[in-house]
Amino acid sequence: MSNFLTSIKTFLETEDGPTAVEYAVMLALILVACIATVQTLGTNANAKFTEINGYLGGGGGEEG
Repeated sequence: MSNFLTSIKTFLETEDGPTAVEYAVMLALILVACIATVQTLGTNANAKFTEINGYLGGGGGEEG
């Protein structure tokens, strides 16, 4: 049991634990920013394609 407590004490005293947490938080923030950017770009692209479709006559893709 004392070996377990020693390893916990060592983990809390070293800088590796907080550094790993900081990297995890930074990664999470980067992922949130990327997801928000992709979602916004997708919405804007969809709106632009809809606008272009309206200019082209709004056909359903059927040629005849």
